[in-house]
Amino acid sequence: MANITVRGIEALRPTGKEYKVTVDRGLYLRVALDGCKTWHVRYVVNTKQIQARLPRPYGANGDDGYMSLAQALAENARIQSLAREGIDFQVQRAEGDRARKEAAAAAEAAEIPFKELFETWMTDGVSRKDGNAEIRRTFTRDVLPAIGAKPVRQVTDSDILHLLRAVGRKRGAARTAQRLLSELRQLFRWAIKRQPWRALLNHHGNPADLVELKQVVPQGWEPGVRERVLSAKEIRELQERFAEMDATYEAAPDKRVADRPLQLESRLALWICLGTSCRIGELVQSQWKNLDLKKAVWFVPKETTKTNVDWTVYLSAFVLRQFKQLHRLTGDTEWCFPAQQRDGPLDKKTIGKQVGDRQTRFKKRKVLKGRRHDDTLILGGGENGEWTPHDLRRTAATMMQSLRISPDVIDRCQNHVLAGSAVRRHYLHYDYADEKREAWRLLGERLDAILTNNNVVPLQRAA
Repeated sequence: MANITVRGIEALRPTGKEYKVTVDRGLYLRVALDGCKTWHVRYVVNTKQIQARLPRPYGANGDDGYMSLAQALAENARIQSLAREGIDFQVQRAEGDRARKEAAAAAEAAEIPFKELFETWMTDGVSRKDGNAEIRRTFTRDVLPAIGAKPVRQVTDSDILHLLRAVGRKRGAARTAQRLLSELRQLFRWAIKRQPWRALLNHHGNPADLVELKQVVPQGWEPGVRERVLSAKEIRELQERFAEMDATYEAAPDKRVADRPLQLESRLALWICLGTSCRIGELVQSQWKNLDLKKAVWFVPKETTKTNVDWTVYLSAFVLRQFKQLHRLTGDTEWCFPAQQRDGPLDKKTIGKQVGDRQTRFKKRKVLKGRRHDDTLILGGGENGEWTPHDLRRTAATMMQSLRISPDVIDRCQNHVLAGSAVRRHYLHYDYADEKREAWRLLGERLDAILTNNNVVPLQRAA
């Protein structure tokens, strides 16, 4: 029974200093200078005496954050009982608070949407040369609308299967579906190694690993390397198509509504690709400071190459003409192929889109606003299928092969990563400059012959 009643507690008044009143064994009431009355307990755990203040002050009714006399007595009895069992109620309370916080955090984490995992992965888990622009574009188009708002723990292989089928089968973009599947697998592998994602994925692991490529692409589709090579006839036809575009535009009665021909800068880029076997992305990022038109040398810094290796291109007479014509168009800028605002290089995909927009027979898509939609660049009647700027790189390499240029030199002309042991790459540093210069010269002469002589021998693959 308490040593003091409620009426007695109510009668306690502040004095010139704090004081405490014994309420029960181990239970005290401290009266502060301002009259506030707080509960304190004293208990012994494993022979150690401990004092503590209870979290709520005295209140007659025990509501609104206050503790009544009856509640304090009950809490003191509980504390003393735990102490006799060797349990410190403060430690127990701290562990309980921690467990509740962890449970709350787990509950909150369980509701984290996939789009938050994606953004974290984009910041900390993946780093592509384009600043992850292509990944963001494809995920924003195809993945986030489907599962972006769904909690990570609820994303299943079925979700991934359905969204990739919409891309690979319904839309017919098998290559995009293949790439998205690879990137989703990479994303989830990264997440499984890190908190809080690991806790959310532990039960079902990587859901993308349960999806097979054949489930999301059209039946019979196989990932592979393109083999399209332009014939000599098609190369001549390309030149003729450019001339026809110009003639049609010049003859148009109202040029304001007439279809404009492919930009001259884009045509020059295609001829340079064909004459050097370079990648279109490397070309459009080139700067005039890295071109010496007097010495006919183009230096491509490793920062703009796919292989991260510096590359020197010796310009044939054919390619030099293209660069000189380009210089008359863009030589007043920093970039060989400046963007529309001339504040940076042209996007690496622009020329590929321009070529593709003029071969829409091979595109399974509706007419896109602000884009061309015709077949003016289909070559050979379309019998050999669509062609791309990258096919010009393959065509150039094949032409070099037909000219009996060695594969080692062709590889170096294309700035390939060379096979072989690290020891060989470490010790063998001959740059093959003379051989490469000769290879590009022969290639340029062959192109000049094709474009000026209709009786040129057709391009064939060397044995």
